[in-house]
Amino acid sequence: MEKRRILVTSALPYANGPIHMGHMLEAVQTDIWVRFQKLRGHECYYVCADDAHGTAIMLRAESEGITSEALVDRVRAEHMASYDKFGIGFDNYHSTHSPENREYSSLIYRRLRDNGRIATRSIAQLFDPEKGLFLADRFVKGTCPKCHADDQYGDNCEACGATYTPADLKKPYSTLSGATPVVKESEHYFFKLPDFTEFLKEWTRSGTLQDQVANKLAEWLDAGLQEWDISRDAPYFGFEIPDAPGKYFYVWLDAPIGYMASFRNFCDNNAVAFDEFWEKDQGTELYHFIGKDIINFHALFWPAMLKEAGYRTPTAVFAHGFMTVNGKKMSKSRGTFINADTYLDHLEPEYLRYYLASRLGGGVDDLDLSFSEFISKVNSDLVGKLVNIASRCAGFIHKGFDGQLAAEVSNPALLAECQGAADEIAQCYETREYHRVCRLVMGLADKANQYIADRQPWVMAKQDPQDPAVQAVCSTGINVFRLLMIYLKPVLPDMAVKAEAFLNAGELTWQDSAQLLNSHQLNTFTPLMKRVEQKQIDALLEQSQAEAANAVSSENAKTVNKEPAMKTPLTEEPIADEIEFADFVKVDLRVALIESASYVEGADKLLCLKLYLGEDGEGEPVRRQVFSGIRSAYQPEALEGRLTVLAANLKARKMKFGVSEGMVLAAGPGGNDIYLLTPDSGAKPGMRIL
Repeated sequence: MEKRRILVTSALPYANGPIHMGHMLEAVQTDIWVRFQKLRGHECYYVCADDAHGTAIMLRAESEGITSEALVDRVRAEHMASYDKFGIGFDNYHSTHSPENREYSSLIYRRLRDNGRIATRSIAQLFDPEKGLFLADRFVKGTCPKCHADDQYGDNCEACGATYTPADLKKPYSTLSGATPVVKESEHYFFKLPDFTEFLKEWTRSGTLQDQVANKLAEWLDAGLQEWDISRDAPYFGFEIPDAPGKYFYVWLDAPIGYMASFRNFCDNNAVAFDEFWEKDQGTELYHFIGKDIINFHALFWPAMLKEAGYRTPTAVFAHGFMTVNGKKMSKSRGTFINADTYLDHLEPEYLRYYLASRLGGGVDDLDLSFSEFISKVNSDLVGKLVNIASRCAGFIHKGFDGQLAAEVSNPALLAECQGAADEIAQCYETREYHRVCRLVMGLADKANQYIADRQPWVMAKQDPQDPAVQAVCSTGINVFRLLMIYLKPVLPDMAVKAEAFLNAGELTWQDSAQLLNSHQLNTFTPLMKRVEQKQIDALLEQSQAEAANAVSSENAKTVNKEPAMKTPLTEEPIADEIEFADFVKVDLRVALIESASYVEGADKLLCLKLYLGEDGEGEPVRRQVFSGIRSAYQPEALEGRLTVLAANLKARKMKFGVSEGMVLAAGPGGNDIYLLTPDSGAKPGMRIL
């Protein structure tokens, strides 16, 4: 196998808040890929940095009474600590507010300017006369020009969904000071992106992007590119544009250059040749992992800048989708916004790493963090299958054979099958189809557990603890466990370290899959992973909701507009009149498993749910079909496999789409805010709820 030379980056988190689950989705996806390349023996470097510039940074520092430099230094340390706890193995984590980034930003800009790719012209913007700065859209509020809803942001209305410019707002005001903005002109600098249209049409179709991404970019390219505003006016925290006093690089110009800067910082401290990874035709590879929301910066602006400045373009840009939590968009107001450190207060980092891996593919689909599935994946796959192989076999090996594996295994065919899966698993890693890796590994774990269950070493050991057959069967299990840990090492690096200590065979490498451990001495087995309990999830969500409420309250306190009168579910819909207990028990509420969910053609609000209620007295499965008006809040795939509550004795209702046989229970005012009721852990389909 030829040794590859690879540089990998992930998107830069903004230095204005903590690392959250959305950041971790991307960091874990990238880290797994990097660890796989290193496990295979390739030269692979992973660099990242904090995105440290912009008005928001400046304003937060001002509100805390510290310098912007002090703020970004503190936040960078916090970000590095959070990533480290999740096992994210950066080779270098830097900041865009660095000497290296200043150098390369100025160098690239000068090359663009000298090549005639920079234009200047005056533009009109809203200006806060009290704060003395131009206002980005998010710092302007007012009355929507379409539906006349109050307190809407400067670019879109949350009430009616209309989009507009801040100048279109009625009664606009600055959220920073409350002052009425004035229109003021300023000279801005623009990158002539349309000059690169033909280059970008070819580059975006060259195999560097996923098909879905290339198709989306084709729409923008066909519609016609616009010149890109790359400047901002003082006051602004960032790098001043060369030969342009009072003008600063827009944060998105120097942010991707931060990849170069971080790698240069690494190279200077580790004797690695920077130019070999950034100059053309050097036999190296460059990959960016990013969210789909910033694809235009990475697949249009960035390659055009690199090409014109004389640098290589990325080998590939890998985009991923967004994260939802229990089927809901991550939102502070909804309590589904989870910070990384809050997660760590309750759960192990490798639970999340495995869950994400089990759901991640090579496309740009969104990923739902369903905690009911999370519990199942960890407890069933990791504890019940993988760890179970080692824990059940190690005891017999230590008790009867002083920790010594047999000279020969009892099932060479099973081990040959495990070894033969290496190439397919490697290809899945390479194409970022991690969910297939997990499925393949757990399929092999199932076969190993079934083999051990069939041979029943515990029965043989009762008759003779030193029966060679017991040693051979359990040695087979330990060898399977070792192979599976090699395959999952990029996903579970901490667990791999524990497994290496137990196996006593040095550091696991991909090449080790070709060899078995025969007549080998094991170390004492210690527990590798604990089960997840529902109470841990409940505590995590409760803490996240409290933190989110505090954050929303704090953010609202910073704005100058008056808060609306408080509304609660009870003020919106008061408790209904009393009923007798006998009336209540007439409703037969049952636990139901959502076997499948699908959109209903011709119905904007409905999902079709196929529900399983267990078996009747004859052993026949009992199923119901229900049409539920929850489409605006849930994606069908996020519901499958969940338990819910069914009003099972409602009279069936014939609809034009089919017959609805009951009603599932949900709460919320409607729209995106619908919350399907879910029984606690341990409930089974068919159980009655009282």
